[in-house]
Amino acid sequence: MINFVGAGPGAADLITVRGMNLLKKADVIIYAGSLVNKELLNYAKMNCKVYNSAEMTLEEIINVMKESEECGLNTVRLQTGDPSVYGAIHEQMRELDKLNIKYDLCPGVSSMFGAASALKAEFTPPEVSQSVIITRAAGRTPVPSSESIKSFAAHNATMVIFLSVGIIEKVRNELIEGGYKTTTPAAIVYKATWPDEKIMITTVGELVESAKKNKIEKTALIIVGDFLKNTENKSKLYDRNFTHEYRKGESD
Repeated sequence: MINFVGAGPGAADLITVRGMNLLKKADVIIYAGSLVNKELLNYAKMNCKVYNSAEMTLEEIINVMKESEECGLNTVRLQTGDPSVYGAIHEQMRELDKLNIKYDLCPGVSSMFGAASALKAEFTPPEVSQSVIITRAAGRTPVPSSESIKSFAAHNATMVIFLSVGIIEKVRNELIEGGYKTTTPAAIVYKATWPDEKIMITTVGELVESAKKNKIEKTALIIVGDFLKNTENKSKLYDRNFTHEYRKGESD
């Protein structure tokens, strides 16, 4: 069995209990060495074979999985964050399907949630933002034209932008062209939950300057939206006058 495991946003203790247990049982671990915290390898058995996928091609990764499966070994493919978000697992699973090799997915904590915790913020405060757009800017890897930063910016919703801090000037320009004001709150979160985490609170108009000042060129999220403002808005859930299934409101 091949187990794709989400490593979490960075801190070694933010992997799920299931993910940790799978690491402990693994005979082979293929981990995304450019992004995954190497402390997670401390969960591995003494005789576990470890491969760094940052140095491998897709074909090489699949070959290791195939050989491990033929030897009856347990393999963990350790992915950064949650495997379903920019984890490049679709192509790996399709190759395993062709080989009739069984696999399973263990979810993980995405870096976007690690960033929210670092910011001590809620992405969806009532009457401020009720939608979160997860995206990336077009760079060496293109995106569909209908999913450009500019087109999404028209919604003025909360936006979490992955894998794009290296082209942050392009991101800033598209955000403004699409409809965000230059004064819209923004943040750059570098290596959320890692020991060397950095948080830059800024505005859309000052994104480029903030990144340059702090020498941030990779491994960071760009986060945009009015949710970053201080707000007194409250949800209905705990409103004393709001009736729901478990509590009768005082006004009733």
